Amino acid sequence: MSKIALFAGSFDPFTKGHKNIVDRALQSIADEVVIAIGVNYNKKSMFSLEERMAAIKTVYENEPKVRVEAYEGLTTDFAKNIGASCLLRGVRSIKDFEYERDIAEVNKQLTGIETVLLFTDPSFSCISSSVVRELLSYNKDVAEFLP
Repeated sequence: MSKIALFAGSFDPFTKGHKNIVDRALQSIADEVVIAIGVNYNKKSMFSLEERMAAIKTVYENEPKVRVEAYEGLTTDFAKNIGASCLLRGVRSIKDFEYERDIAEVNKQLTGIETVLLFTDPSFSCISSSVVRELLSYNKDVAEFLP
């Protein structure tokens, strides 16, 4: 069984890109995807852990091969603890790719676990979570960006 960990540090429940990444992973390389949400109680966030988890679970409520878990500490430790065969990271642009490639190399050195980088579909890569948060702060409708 191929279990993949997707770290949701940049996962925003209001964007479609990560859903596209998870769906593609399930079609081609993964039997199960664990979406991992980091817990940092010292960092102020726009959404609580519970709100983020509930929003992500809603997106995947009909997908039994996806589960959402909170973790505290290093992503590499979490991946090892759940028995992930690889890490999955979504990439929106070439600039993101260079950064994510460097992170992938560090993760491999620390854990021996490979990282799969998947570009989001171009139609999903044009909106960032920060833009969506900005729209929400002005009470704008973001329905077109919802998965």
